[in-house]
Amino acid sequence: MIVEATGLRKSYGPTAVLRGIDLDVEEGSVLALLGPNGAGKTTIVRILTTLTRPDAGTAAIAGYDVVREPTKARGVISLTGQYAAVDDNQTGRENLVMVGRLMHLGRSAAARRADELLERFELTAAMNRRAKTYSGGMMRRLDLAMSLIARPRVIFLDEPTTGLDPASRLTMWDAIGQLVRDGTTILLTTQYLEEADRLADRIVLLDGGRITAAGTADALKSQVGGERIELHFADEPTARQATELLGGLTVGRLVNLPSDGSAGHLLHVLDQLRDQDLNPERVSSHRPTLDDVFLTLTA
Repeated sequence: MIVEATGLRKSYGPTAVLRGIDLDVEEGSVLALLGPNGAGKTTIVRILTTLTRPDAGTAAIAGYDVVREPTKARGVISLTGQYAAVDDNQTGRENLVMVGRLMHLGRSAAARRADELLERFELTAAMNRRAKTYSGGMMRRLDLAMSLIARPRVIFLDEPTTGLDPASRLTMWDAIGQLVRDGTTILLTTQYLEEADRLADRIVLLDGGRITAAGTADALKSQVGGERIELHFADEPTARQATELLGGLTVGRLVNLPSDGSAGHLLHVLDQLRDQDLNPERVSSHRPTLDDVFLTLTA
């Protein structure tokens, strides 16, 4: 395993953020960390990237202990945070060359590597424009390109597509997929469940500083049943009454509950609602999604 962590704990004052986290990531794979705000995702990333020391537990990147050997661990990783770490007043190419020089590449080597990455991320046409003129998607691609200057073995992506439009998000997903095909290991935090479903080989679901579930997307979906019924009501009080009657989960005016997928079960649900004069505006059923996993296991 290229990333390993055992028993990670971290508190800030009286608030326990991590309560004993075990992780392992195979080389050349994508691990996605999912969870609600405050679940501990960013704290895990900060510990694994040597930015924060754990209160207890151990972690290693490519065999290097992140507390005892932070310099060696940093030599094989790169971190792309939630916000682009780009100098707006420099051109795209200047940003890349600057990072190359900071990584102790020679002048010509830094220039060659910058040109390779500009082409790879389809930024060549804009390489001489100041970064402040880039769109959000271009800025994120430049930020990712900067993190690849030194060819890291492990890349940490902390919500890399936050704020991007759908087209830019797809472009970033393609870039991340190519990195994995090239053998790079990715540890990804995201709030976009579709992103984790599409990119991740394994998913770890966090809640309250603990791991509540882990596995492939298909394995996690199987934990919440074979089918899901969604009932849309006219208002939230009616939805809550329906949940009290049927069980399941309430999200606003939506009630989500497990089903065996049969017509008989659906008719039974509708009969129960009709008997209580709780009539949904719309009914639908579907195979479980990661949204269902998230809602069920973090409720």
